[in-house]
Amino acid sequence: MLKELRSLHPDVELKFWCDVHFGAQAKSIVGSYDDTIPVEIIASGKLRRYHHLTLWQHISWPSLMWHNLTDSFKVIGGFFQSAWKLIWWRPDVIFTKGGFVCLPVGMAAKVLGIPLVIHDSDAHPGLTNRILSRWATKIATGAPLEYYSYPASRTVYLGIPVNEKFRPFSAAEQASAKKEWGVDPKKPLIVVTGGGLGAKRLNNVTLEAMDALRKLGSVILVTGDKQYDEVRAAFPEDTKDVKIHKFVSNMHVLLGASDIVVTRAGATTILELAALEKPTILVPNAALTGGHQLKNAAVYEEAQVAIVLDEDAMVAKPNVLVKAVAAYLNDPKTTKTMAKRFGGFAKPNAAKDMAKLIVSALN
Repeated sequence: MLKELRSLHPDVELKFWCDVHFGAQAKSIVGSYDDTIPVEIIASGKLRRYHHLTLWQHISWPSLMWHNLTDSFKVIGGFFQSAWKLIWWRPDVIFTKGGFVCLPVGMAAKVLGIPLVIHDSDAHPGLTNRILSRWATKIATGAPLEYYSYPASRTVYLGIPVNEKFRPFSAAEQASAKKEWGVDPKKPLIVVTGGGLGAKRLNNVTLEAMDALRKLGSVILVTGDKQYDEVRAAFPEDTKDVKIHKFVSNMHVLLGASDIVVTRAGATTILELAALEKPTILVPNAALTGGHQLKNAAVYEEAQVAIVLDEDAMVAKPNVLVKAVAAYLNDPKTTKTMAKRFGGFAKPNAAKDMAKLIVSALN
């Protein structure tokens, strides 16, 4: 989307603000496009609300209450920090994506009268976006509008901007990508990924089911940073049909090489896979705030374009994952149809449309 903003206004001045935990990753991502764009850290905190806990459990859990209390002061600090930065810089418009770091920035924008554009990727609106939507100039959504309660006059369904490299691969491109990843281009490739930080339970189930999965095809497991050493200890060496990676920078090539992808139900990941038209097995994390991954996955399960697995059931019986993979491989006609329909959810012009919406807020 930065590229699209620059195409609309070549002399636009851009800054990227994020929380400290995303700082290094943001510098890498933004820097890969333009290393002159400043990446600045904003103090922020989040309200921890776990879908699997009751209200009483939230209140009676001392460490949880303490973290929520201390983070509330971080939000206040982030508000004053944002206000000072905005007074000093005075941008014409602010764009936020709904993470908890956006709350203090959005509140400061409201106080200073700076136009605010928000984008909600998840099918379930998060707390930050529900608050900021009250005074947002424009609101964009990643899923169809029926999943949201935002004011219709200010809201538009644009989809989720994804890198243009996420597109359907031809058979030749897929075979070439498989060779690049060191697996047999003639065998189905199953890619399992839990995102940048990884997903411990998904990693563990994959390891337990590895013998059965490798009978179905080659397997590449992206563990994430936190559990890589543990997984590598259990599987010390890569083989011709099983590869273990901590992190992948060129994810579009890996996913493009795949025949089946097993992943969490993060909104952006889902739309990247839709753009690639990949047969997908979603394993939503039910514990996350508001159950947003469950609601994301439900959209695509209802449309019959992806298989959704219950994580607890899969952990109890890892063969549940194996059966889901086999269901795709054993019925290629249905699999191809589902993948094609899945591609219909991709919005190839989302980045361009989002850039136009941001610019329109200036008026």
